[in-house]
Amino acid sequence: MCPSLYSIPQRRQQGSALVIAIFVIVIMSILALALTRIGNNADDDVNLEVWSLRAFAAANSGADAALAELFPVGGSAATCAAVSSSWPVPNVVGFHGCSVSLSCRSQSVAGITQYIVHSDAVCETDACTDVTADKSRCLRVSRSVEVEARE
Repeated sequence: MCPSLYSIPQRRQQGSALVIAIFVIVIMSILALALTRIGNNADDDVNLEVWSLRAFAAANSGADAALAELFPVGGSAATCAAVSSSWPVPNVVGFHGCSVSLSCRSQSVAGITQYIVHSDAVCETDACTDVTADKSRCLRVSRSVEVEARE
């Protein structure tokens, strides 16, 4: 009998555990990196959604303000000249960094006057306006609302 034949396969099997361990470590680190990136993308998506909702709320509030100017409580005749070109955004947290521009046009068809109020809101982070800030952190979102009213 040859005792050296039985010892050779055991030596070859001892090194395979190291290869498997390295393979598992590499795969686990790739999975950890992928999960980290997914988490970062989810944070960016939430920020974009929040700023989009702010811009939509600002545009909607601007359209409401324009309609209040167009049809005042006193009941005077409605004209687009009464609507200002911008809405002064209140200094509250929800409207921070937003600006609203308004436009109004009217058209008459068969004795009925139809008013079309268009409100554009732009909301942006402080990084967009600060010259010393990192521009890669700038987030600017725009939303528009159009309202039609008849007299």
